[in-house]
Formats: sequence, structure tokens, C-alpha cells
Amino acid sequence: MTRTTDLHTFLRTRRSIRRFKPDPVPDSVIQTLIHTAAFAPSAHNRQPWRFVIISNPDAKSRLSQRMSAEFQRDLEKDKLSPEDIQKKLKRSHERMTGAPVVIILCVDMSEMDEYPDTRRKKAEYIIATQSTANAGMQLLLAAHAEGLGGVWVCSPIFAQETVQNALEIPQTWEPQAMFLLGYPENQPSLRERKPIEEVTKFIK
Repeated sequence: MTRTTDLHTFLRTRRSIRRFKPDPVPDSVIQTLIHTAAFAPSAHNRQPWRFVIISNPDAKSRLSQRMSAEFQRDLEKDKLSPEDIQKKLKRSHERMTGAPVVIILCVDMSEMDEYPDTRRKKAEYIIATQSTANAGMQLLLAAHAEGLGGVWVCSPIFAQETVQNALEIPQTWEPQAMFLLGYPENQPSLRERKPIEEVTKFIK
């Protein structure tokens, strides 16, 4: 049985990995990751998470190109220079196509509770996305356990319809995040964490 100290060390040594070796990730390993992610807690136990796994280079490139077009329009609205825009687009494309596996994490509201009022509709959507985020974190920890590296990328939530169309996924699958996964090229150093006292309030 894993000792408590070993488990805390494991949890604290996960890093966001953005550069990967070209080695492919076996399908059996990906299936294990998804299986473990599906043990995350969820509101009403509805398990509203959905996963789209992409390892085909052409599919990754197509997705990147579709998302880049929308990303570029947003960057132009932000008044970035053409040079800066092209740098960001190039970096995004290289990261996505350079990762052996890309997983799009979606939320599906079709099995969640329905309410007639706006307040509870909003709350139900929030708890569904929170549940989906739980599965995303569990996915990253499962990847860490398998010796893989990964990074959580938020860009799909800014281009949900584009991602749905590019991947031909159901309209009820709303993209929330993207995970780039593979065997790490290097291990980044720990980034500074805020002091516990700054983010905690004890009420006794």
C-alpha cells in the first residue's frame, strides 16, 4: 500500500509539460488514463465528461489550423502586431502537432437536471463543468503515474463550435479544455506557489 508521504510527493511532483519526445503513447495506456479519469467525483454522479482522443497527425494539424484561424481573429481584436500574432500562432501549432496525443475534454449537459429558472440552470451548468474539470485533473495525475507529461490548455473553450466541427463530434459535447500528452522531453523546475496563509482562512 502506498505510504501517505509517497502519495503527497507524487501529487506535488506533477508538472505542466509542453515539450515531448516523439515516442508514441500506446493505446492501452490512453485507455488506462481515461478509465482512471472516469473515477473522478461528479455532481449527481452524472459523469458529464466526454473525451476526444487524437493521435493522427493529419487530424491534429487540421484541428490546429481551424483553431488558429479563430485565434488569429481574437488576437487582431486585441491589437497585437502581425509579428506577435504569427509568433503565437506558430507556437500554438507546433505544440499541438508536436504532442503525440491530444485529448479534448468536453462537458455534456444532456443528462444533467433541467430547471425552469435561470439561477438553477446556471448552477447546474457550473457543477457539470466543475465535475468535468475534476476528471481533467484526474487524467493529468493518471498520466503522471504512467510516466507521461501533460499540460492543460484552455483554448478550446474560446472556439467551441470550431472544435466541434473540425472533429465532427456531437453538438452536446461542449469543448472545455485540451490536454497535450506524451513522454516528457525534460522535467521543468517547480514554479513558486503562493503561501498557504495567503489562500486559506481557518474558521474554528
